[in-house]
Amino acid sequence: MSKVKILNGTTLPNIPWQPRPEGHTLPIWRYTENPIIKRNPLPGIARIFNSSVVPYGDEFIGVFRAEATDGVPFLYLGHSKDGINWQYEPNVIPMVNEKGENAIPFYQYDPRLIKIEDAYYIVWCQDFYGASLGVAKTTDFKHFERLENPFIPFNRNGVFFPRKINGMYKLLSRPSDSGHTPFGDIFISESPDMVYWGRHRHVMSPNGSNWWEGMKIGGGANPIETSEGWLLIYHGVCNTCNGYVYTIGGAILDIDEPSKVLYRSRRYLLTPEEWYEERGFVPNVTFPCSTLQDDATGRIALYYGCADSYVGLAFTDVDTLVDYIKENDGAGWNDHDLGRR
Repeated sequence: MSKVKILNGTTLPNIPWQPRPEGHTLPIWRYTENPIIKRNPLPGIARIFNSSVVPYGDEFIGVFRAEATDGVPFLYLGHSKDGINWQYEPNVIPMVNEKGENAIPFYQYDPRLIKIEDAYYIVWCQDFYGASLGVAKTTDFKHFERLENPFIPFNRNGVFFPRKINGMYKLLSRPSDSGHTPFGDIFISESPDMVYWGRHRHVMSPNGSNWWEGMKIGGGANPIETSEGWLLIYHGVCNTCNGYVYTIGGAILDIDEPSKVLYRSRRYLLTPEEWYEERGFVPNVTFPCSTLQDDATGRIALYYGCADSYVGLAFTDVDTLVDYIKENDGAGWNDHDLGRR
């Protein structure tokens, strides 16, 4: 029985899981059979990475960033009984607009998938005359309706909260440019209807005193609601003499005003160390996109992209992760405020 409670969660007796290795000091530990998705996973697809998974019935369903052999990324559906071994649908996820017309973007990447009330939402990055966010909705994973793009360019790393807060949908994002942005803060916006977005607030800036997140940060997995606040697993980026390094960090946000950061770990949760994280199409990347959590045991399974080439799986539990973030808290005044100027 965990001391920190996962709220409004799901009991997942079949959550992927391995116990913490003896002597392991970090709060997240890797699956020993990583990567769970390797190169050339299906015909015409060179790489799957930066993907998102949810429970669906007594199984799991995922939306996967699939990089085709022509270099163009699109989103594909996958199905799994155990959350580790995946079967993929052969075609790009079909999307239509409100009139039933084809509305598949030119390309799509870095999806997040979430259930809010009785529907599932996908948010991804795309081209809308520049890097921007796209959103689609489904109730059955057969029919997908494109919604209005939430923001004008330039924006990336859209992440929804799993429920309305004070009657409003909430969305994290990272304003950027269309290049490999050398800057970036996390912001939060709200909407009454998933169409009109406003009341933008600042959440966090890069922390220059922490090498691993000194250049830019961005949302990762969907926030997990706990008795301590919203548990946010995000990514931080630093620039080295050998290029960018993407590392996984953690924070806890206020449950009613999530633009306020309560705690923020100055120490990373996971950084590239294994061959499949250090070596690939884009080396030195651990990019969190999705979690599964079991509210009965507090177990958390984390899916993360590795070197823009693979999907990795890691594990933690809510007590371990919350305790680590609080014990290594480095949040400052700029984190604790409302984020409005």
